[in-house]
Amino acid sequence: MIAVGDSARSVETTGVPHPLSRPGETKHFTLEGSDELEAHLERTCQQVLARVRRLIPERKLEGLLVGGGYGRGEGGVLKTEAGDRPYNDLELYVFLRGNNFVNQRRYQAPLHELGKRLSPPAGVEVEFKVLSVAKLRRSPSSMFYYDLVAGHHRLWGEESLLSGCGHHRAAERIPLCEATRLLMNRCSGLLFARERLECAEFSPVDADFVERNLAKAQLAFGDAVLTAFGRYHWSCLERHKRLKSLKMPEALPWWSEVQRHHFSGVDFKLRPRRVAASRAALLDRHEELSSLGLQLWLWLERRRLNRPFDSARDYALSSVNKCPETSGWRNALLNLRTFQLSVQLNPGSWRYPRERVLHALAWLLWQREESEESELLRCVGRELRVVVRSFSDAVAAYTAFWRQFS
Repeated sequence: MIAVGDSARSVETTGVPHPLSRPGETKHFTLEGSDELEAHLERTCQQVLARVRRLIPERKLEGLLVGGGYGRGEGGVLKTEAGDRPYNDLELYVFLRGNNFVNQRRYQAPLHELGKRLSPPAGVEVEFKVLSVAKLRRSPSSMFYYDLVAGHHRLWGEESLLSGCGHHRAAERIPLCEATRLLMNRCSGLLFARERLECAEFSPVDADFVERNLAKAQLAFGDAVLTAFGRYHWSCLERHKRLKSLKMPEALPWWSEVQRHHFSGVDFKLRPRRVAASRAALLDRHEELSSLGLQLWLWLERRRLNRPFDSARDYALSSVNKCPETSGWRNALLNLRTFQLSVQLNPGSWRYPRERVLHALAWLLWQREESEESELLRCVGRELRVVVRSFSDAVAAYTAFWRQFS
């Protein structure tokens, strides 16, 4: 395991159009990957840059950043008999001049196709997201923007590319709703893992999927607590240091378990591995983490919404606005676009649709064994505005809705 406090080696990259020396920029992709792996990732990035420049006119291309774990210099290193291999997705952020909505409509699909062509030689999924510097500058603080601005690998663009984005470097400004969003996404991963565990056939690929999502949940539980106390940090190693030294203002029975799981999550993030665990062993771990996730979820939502919730059922049925930070009229327009003519002018029309995801997740992940199947399917269908006839149908409907509002 990687001991917290180990220093990252210094790996110089070559062939990058601009020097990587400004705060927030990294010169390496991993903490302890081999020189061969670093060279492979650098070549991949240069190939990405060349193809992006071929696709997008130079007058439009303002910058290209590597984000995610590799952008922050803490990418996963998969140890194999053939040497070190990449493991995490390679996340690329394409900054384009002009209207961000128009640019997304014009370039997101071609970039998605480019990512599919570049993924096989890269050895991992290559993903692109279209952004604009203007949008980044005016956007409020979020975990996503903080992670990108605070730690990235610049492949193209002026050193001043992210000037005016300093507010995204202040982790203490990340709102509490971002901790809920993080938990929602990682607990959704637990839901998807549960579905894999229940399939008739369970392959090594399925086992890897389950292990990866369990590890992401382990990491996210501690990260959510840090966010709640304004102590989040872009480095997972630094986050674990902070989690170990964090003094909780109240006695919580699950606190030591969150700390323990966070260490395991950090270790897997930096040194992932293909598991040989049985379905039964993975299911036991899944049940442990799901139970812990519920305790943390209820604690966080009580803190965020200033209202106690006794159970997942109580949370899902509560009429309290789960996304009070959002604008009512924008939510009404978003509901109209999402549900079209099926939406009616009622109190729910002014709520952010992500609230439906939060409710459906509570039913599917934590109330399945506690409820009659007919009630569970009816409640999930009501939240997602679809008819579901089985748990599998409900998860499929949830997945589609979650992808829109995650």
